Amino acid sequence: MAKPDEARRFYARLMAAQARSADPRIEEVFASVPREAFLGPGPWTIFAGEGRFETPSADPGYIYQNVLVVLDADKGINNGEPALHAMWIGKVEPKPGEAVTHIGAGTGYYTALLARLVEPGGSVTAFEIEANLAARAKANLSRYANVEIIQGDAVAKPLPPSDIIYVNAGVVAPPTAWLKALKPYGRMIFPWRPSETVGLAVLITRLENGLACRPFMGSWFIPCVGASTAEPGAKIPTRERAARTRSIWLRKDKAPDRTATAVFGDVWFSSRTIRADNTR
Repeated sequence: MAKPDEARRFYARLMAAQARSADPRIEEVFASVPREAFLGPGPWTIFAGEGRFETPSADPGYIYQNVLVVLDADKGINNGEPALHAMWIGKVEPKPGEAVTHIGAGTGYYTALLARLVEPGGSVTAFEIEANLAARAKANLSRYANVEIIQGDAVAKPLPPSDIIYVNAGVVAPPTAWLKALKPYGRMIFPWRPSETVGLAVLITRLENGLACRPFMGSWFIPCVGASTAEPGAKIPTRERAARTRSIWLRKDKAPDRTATAVFGDVWFSSRTIRADNTR
């Protein structure tokens, strides 16, 4: 097994390639933030395929791979797939000075990466609903001066104004408060789970004249408490219709029309493309 620092540097190169970003800092942060510091003492339990098994030892080299590491087996909570998060981080493009809200922080590993990417001058507000995970995240991130951990429900609590909202729990639709928290040109990335059979990662960008919305890959996360159940009367999309979504609207601003691909209460999705030049 490679030495931990050597394994982490090679892992960082792989993650930077997955990010498909021109930002060299992505490799730097994956290389500098020790994943094992956020997982508790090893050996660790790894998810792979349909099963799970324990690493042969507490050698950190075993977790510098694209593997899911169990955080709470009873609740199905894991540390997340690094390659997926690398791709998502590449999509939202964190920049120095930006304000990030991380929903579903777990024990804080990806929170730490985001925190490093918005330095200097930026901050991360991280929500975690599970009390034991939030406590672990707070301890793990105690040296990160630009991170605040909030133990609580991000659906019920107000979000701060955000340049980036990074969501790690599946929702049928983003709550209106999340959409309103996005600053101009702010980005939200989230797992859209409009039904048990449809799971897509979606990037939303607030433009001058609306919210552009682009599904870009399949994605499955555990459900988000308070935002994962469709109300009666919802228009639930097939995967094909969901993939055609190009914008998202609040009903108070625009009533659902023939372009609607999905409707969930006050929020609806549309196949209409929004352009940055104010042309609809």
